[in-house]
Order: sequence, then C-alpha cells, then structure tokens
Amino acid sequence: MAAIVYQTNKKTGITYAYESISHWDKKKKQSRAKRKCIGRVDPETQQIVPTRRKKIPPRTETTKKGTMSFTRNARKFYGATYFFDRIAEDTGLLEDLKTCFPDNWRQILSIVYYLILEDKNPLSRFPHWAAIHRHPFGEIICSQRSSELLASITEEARQRFFQLQGKRRIEKEYLAYDSTSISSYSKCLRQVRYGKNKDHEPLAQINLSLLFGQESRLPFYYRKLAGNIPDVKTLRKLLADMNTLGYEKVKVVLDRGFFSAANINELYRHHIKFLIGAKLSLNLVKTHLDPVRDMMRAWPYYKQAYQLYAYCLPITWNYVQERPYKNDTLTAERRMYLHIYYSPERALEDEKAFNNRMAVLQEELVKGQRHPDHEKQYEKFFDVRTTPVRGTKVTAKEEAFAQAKRNYGYFALISNEVKDPVEALELYRNKDMIEKAFENLKERLNPRRVAVSSEQSLDGKMFVQFLSLIFLSYITKKMKDNSLFKDFTMQEILDEFDIIECFEVPGQKLQVGEMTNKQTELYSKFEVIPPNSLQ
Repeated sequence: MAAIVYQTNKKTGITYAYESISHWDKKKKQSRAKRKCIGRVDPETQQIVPTRRKKIPPRTETTKKGTMSFTRNARKFYGATYFFDRIAEDTGLLEDLKTCFPDNWRQILSIVYYLILEDKNPLSRFPHWAAIHRHPFGEIICSQRSSELLASITEEARQRFFQLQGKRRIEKEYLAYDSTSISSYSKCLRQVRYGKNKDHEPLAQINLSLLFGQESRLPFYYRKLAGNIPDVKTLRKLLADMNTLGYEKVKVVLDRGFFSAANINELYRHHIKFLIGAKLSLNLVKTHLDPVRDMMRAWPYYKQAYQLYAYCLPITWNYVQERPYKNDTLTAERRMYLHIYYSPERALEDEKAFNNRMAVLQEELVKGQRHPDHEKQYEKFFDVRTTPVRGTKVTAKEEAFAQAKRNYGYFALISNEVKDPVEALELYRNKDMIEKAFENLKERLNPRRVAVSSEQSLDGKMFVQFLSLIFLSYITKKMKDNSLFKDFTMQEILDEFDIIECFEVPGQKLQVGEMTNKQTELYSKFEVIPPNSLQ
C-alpha cells in the first residue's frame, strides 16, 4: 500500500513529501513502512517540487488506491482567523501594525491568532497549527524563526504603536491604570526582582502595568517594570511616558494603592483629570467623614440601583510643588471632590469576617496556642488573665471592637473633576475590566512563568501577548454587551468559529464551507458579516 506522507523539518521550516510503502515483516510479524523523499512542498502553491532522485509520475485514471495527487487543493480551518481579521480592522490594530511593522506584521498577527486559539500551548506548536489554519502569514514559522521574530520587535516600533492606538481613544474616555506581577524563574533578566507578589507566590517577578480605555474597554499601552517597584512609585513615570507619546487631555482612574500626596500633586501639576480610591485612615478622609457619618445615611442619599448611600463633599487639596529651577516651593489650594459611600451589605460582610477572625484569635488564646504573627492583634483586642485556680480567662476589649467596626461598609473616592458620586462609582467599578484583563493575560496567554533567555525575547513575547489581550478584551466587551456569557464561554464561541473550513483551489476564489444557523447568529452578535456571505 503506497501513500504520501508530509513532514516538517523543525530547524529549516521546510515541509518534505515522502512516499510511504507498507509491507509485512515476516520476522517481526507486523506491518512496516519504507519511506523515500520525493520532494519538498512549495509554501505558496502547496505543490510538491520533485527532488532530482525521483521523478513524480502524472496522475492517471489507473492510479492505485491510497496514493495522492501531488497538485493538492488545500482545506483549512478559517472561521476563527476570519473573525480575528475583522476585529483587527475594527480596532485599527491592523492599520497600526502595518504602519509600525511593515515587513513582518503578517507574522506577528499569525502568532497572535495562534496564542488566542491554542490556549496555553507553547510557540513550538505553531507549525502544526499553521499547517491546518488559514492565517495572515500563510506559511509555517519554525521555533527558531519565531524567536528571531520576537527579538526583532524594537522599542521604537512598540512606542509608535502605543502612540497610534492611544490617539484612537485618549480624548474620548477615562483611562484605567493598574499593575500586576508575573513570576519568573529566570536569573538572567535584569528586571526580575523579589517584591510584593500579587499572586502570593514565593518567586521573583516582573511587574506589568496596563492602561485601558473605560468606554472601549481596550488596552492600548503597557510598561514592564522591575519586580521590586511598588505601585505608588510608578505613576510619575507613567505621566512622563504620556507626555513623550503626545497624549493630551488625559483622564485616569486609579486604585487606592496609587494614592500618595506626591502622586496627587503630580496629577495636578500635569493638569490630568483623575478619580482615585482613598483609604478611610487618611486624615483627608477622616476629617470629613466623621461630621457626615450619620447624616449621609438618610433616605435622600440612598441609591436603590446600587443598594448603598452616596454623598459628595467639595473639599480643598493643599497643592505643593517643588521648583528646583527657582529654588522655592509653590503652595496653593486646588478644588477636589470627596465621594463617600456606605453599603449595608458590605458592612455586614466586613463584620462577619471580623467576627470570624476574632473567634480564631480567642480560641488560640484560650487553648494556649498563641501564634507569633498574631501577637499585636491579641494585645489590641483581648485582655488575657491566667490564674492557677481558674486557668486562662480571655476578655474582649469592647472599645477596640467598636472602633474596628466603626468604618465597616464605608469607602471613599476622590476626584478633581467628577462631581456626581454615582457617576464616580460607575467609573471606578468599570476598572474591574483591568482585573479581568490580568486574569486573561496570566491564565489564557500563559506568561505566568516567564522563561526566556534574553531581554529582547521577553520584550517581543510580552508585546505579542499584549496584542492578543486587545483581541480578548474586544471579544469580552461584545459578549457582555450581548449577554452571551449566560450561554457561552469565550472558548466555546472561538471553538464554534474555528471549525468552519475554507477550500483553497489554485486560480479560483476562496470557498467557505457550510455554516450552521448558530454560527451565523454568533457572527451577527459581534457585528461581523459571516464569511460565506461574501462569496
């Protein structure tokens, strides 16, 4: 029995065709096969180019069963990559990639498509995926070539891309800014350092900061930072980068981890509109909260849609700016809005968690099983007396308990622009999209364990993962807008698209295979014309 077998050389990326002839081995009593190389596969025509040692006979009507024609029509999976093509066009990503990477934008997009569809698989599996999918580059990229491609992505080209993407949304919306940590085993990367690991892992890390558009829900900028840099120290560099990239009229939403007097002064100095979370322990908040604590829980301030009380206070920020060039310090008052909220549900949850924690501490004291890390809490919340007759008696400090519960259910935001507390709350809560993005980045795109050998490869890998995140964020937004998460996961939708085939016939128009009503309806939910409608 004769057949044609195809095999790709991992080093060169060339696919060879072999004639495989099966025969029965009498000694081993099993079927064996002999292979002879008859040519290589042309990546453009998909035809077999004969080697000098073997002439390929033309196919005739008497060709034996089991052989294949050497002039092959290609059948490939197309539905998902077609879907990604439309997203790239709609977001302007395709146009910006062509501008910034005129020589290799197709290769970059193909790798991005692979990262999205092949959940958590390494790039070494790309040749197998590329052989059965229609994608922008259209050819196989072997492991060595993909490494070279990632290392060739320059800082200049990346910054140009950020600039172009940012201008598409910078003046239209607030920007959410946050950071995450990515653990690494590498010992040769300069920015891998031990710091506050947000995944609570005992590993060195690299920190990654992201900027998201609040309305578009798309990321358009990121920074790679040393693992030991805390959030509060990253804002000044972000503002400098925005200035370098030409971003104007910027509005940012920040987590309370970025709050500091220095950061607030920097935001005012750069004339940036901001909304930022504030800790209740800050004097700025405590001073204004106590006088309105009871009054703000009156019915007129209750917001049924959010099931909480919301109150806004116009306050003054004491602005300070050091001016080394004049050898003086500028002080002034700046307008600010303090938004205070009280959630009965949140208060109940906080008190329940507190009571559970106190119960554990009390049990440790009664049983004499004190934990070294809990000594400060023992002293703060309990009186402990031990006598030979009555043993150990543990009494709660009621005043300490009441003081701890005093602020349960309250939280605060500050802004130099947003006056309405409900609007401020909506803007801040929309920031959870960046948490989802970090989850997608770590779990789906698999950078959690950074294992690269050079800074250039790491920078290139993070850039293509960032591009993948743009696609995933776009899909997530559309799914939420159309309530698709009730019936599908993202992977289920991508799988539904991915099984749609296309047929490539040399010299003829691309043909798309049969599609179900379900697939057609899903395309319409994403405002994408189904591929078979274009035939």
